Amino acid sequence: MKIISYNVNGIRAAFKKGLMDWLSAASPDVLCIQETKAQPEQIDHEEIKQAGYIGYYHSAQKKGYSGVAILCKKEPDHVEIGCGIDYIDNEGRVLRIDYGDLSILSVYVPSGTNPERQGFKMQFLADFQEYVNELKKSRPNLIISGDYNICHKEIDIHNPKQNANSSGFLPEEREWVTQFLASGFTDSFRHLNKQPHHYSWWSYRANARANNKGWRIDYLMTSHNLEEKIDRVAILPEAKHSDHCPVFLELAV
Repeated sequence: MKIISYNVNGIRAAFKKGLMDWLSAASPDVLCIQETKAQPEQIDHEEIKQAGYIGYYHSAQKKGYSGVAILCKKEPDHVEIGCGIDYIDNEGRVLRIDYGDLSILSVYVPSGTNPERQGFKMQFLADFQEYVNELKKSRPNLIISGDYNICHKEIDIHNPKQNANSSGFLPEEREWVTQFLASGFTDSFRHLNKQPHHYSWWSYRANARANNKGWRIDYLMTSHNLEEKIDRVAILPEAKHSDHCPVFLELAV
């Protein structure tokens, strides 16, 4: 099974930049999307269908903001919209599909754009961990894909010292990732690739992408019991529909 996670920074804008041609060429079984910035009725479902995919969506109440989606070739056994926590679900940040005993989530963690939103982000992380702990009891085979808006270690960011006090690389955020992994998850990319200079997001400023001055904030986390099934991982910076790029996991299931 080939799974891709991609923060498209506006699905309608990404469509105009050739997202569906890229999707047809990449041909994952499942594409988890973050930051759709669209309501379902604003999305070209016919083009998605013609590419061979079924789409599921969880949009924010606020139009043009946040939102997650999952496009898949095979109809899931079950689709769960939201996580049951009102303040999270109001912003359209969690969506889950099930195939047999395997569950795949598309998650969009808030960014800490100001002190208030940083507090919101840390509350989200705490509540999301509790949600996952409970979910694991009934759905132990989990792939939690998405934009976590956190670089875990110094290898995951181009300039760790300069960004030591930046949201996305704060000690408490990095510690949350450490604890999340310790709770039973594997960072699939780092499981197979320990090399530096692999990033999934670049600022639009100062020619950051061309100079590969980026951050690795997009992940495909797998529950530990799926670790042996991780066959192949990749980050795909040649896809340029967004300030992020797709991250890829091939799982032997």
